[in-house]
Amino acid sequence: MAKYSKGAQKKVAKVMREKKAGTLKSGRSGKKVTSRKQAIAIGLSEARKAEAKVPKKASKKRAAKKTARKRGRKAKSG
Repeated sequence: MAKYSKGAQKKVAKVMREKKAGTLKSGRSGKKVTSRKQAIAIGLSEARKAEAKVPKKASKKRAAKKTARKRGRKAKSG
């Protein structure tokens, strides 16, 4: 089963085209987006607002556990 819906994929693709053209701006500051990761995050955020099928954002706790697991160590709980 697909992780992301077609609608979400289209949103991210549209945002990536905007980034490449140099017209993608960040939300609050209105600065030009140059980071690929930031552009993808903006696309996924827009897709979530449009109620497309997108996995939940990783919480800091879950992200820390995942990183620790990758490194072969136990994550600190707290």
